[in-house]
Formats: sequence, structure tokens, C-alpha cells
Amino acid sequence: MVNQLVNWRARIAQTDKKLSARHINLDPAGYFLVYIDRENGLICADHYTIVVDERGLAVDPETGKPLSAKGPTKNELIARYKAPSAKALCVDIFEQEQNPVTHFNHAAYLGREFQRAEFALVSGEEYVQD
Repeated sequence: MVNQLVNWRARIAQTDKKLSARHINLDPAGYFLVYIDRENGLICADHYTIVVDERGLAVDPETGKPLSAKGPTKNELIARYKAPSAKALCVDIFEQEQNPVTHFNHAAYLGREFQRAEFALVSGEEYVQD
């Protein structure tokens, strides 16, 4: 049973690594930065504007140059969401009349990230957005 568990974990890690490297079209409605507020026991998601050019790249709205994934941006904060669970956060975001997510793959990605953040919040492990 232990060997089977190790094999499952390795297979899952290998699959996830491969899938994380695939191309995904950016959601023109914006992007989210997900983090944990341990002091208050909350999962947080800040929604920011984004400009996507004809090549599908996130670009600086003033210069049109591609944005660095690691550097600061000039994108504006649209909304800040906070909830004690992944499910509550999904309801707050996806069940609005004006849903701030326009691509299904973006919604699925966020749901996975919220679950990972919830697990980290409960377990005390570090959370880093994928």
C-alpha cells in the first residue's frame, strides 16, 4: 500500500508538472493573485486588470511591451475577495451576476488554487501560487 501511494504521488506530480508547462490563453477580464491571511484564517484573491495583445501576451498598457511574470506591474486592482474556504471563495467570485472570469480554464485553475490555499491554511504548510 505504501509503494502504491508513492507511485500515485509520483504520477500525479509528473502529470501536474507536464500540464503546468502547457500554453493557456490569458483571460482578458484580468488575473488573480491568490494568498493566505493566516492571522484572520482567510483565503484571499486580488483581481487585477490585464491587457492582452494580439499574440496573447500580457503587456504594459502604456508601452505595449510584454510584462515580466516576476516584476511589478501597473495593473489596477479591480476587486479583493476573502473567504474562510475555497468553496466560499468560489461562490463569492463565480456566482455573481457579473462573473469576473470569462474563460472556463481560468475558473478551473482558480478553483484548484483555492483548494491548494485552503489545504495550506488548514495544514500550516506554505502556499505559493502555481
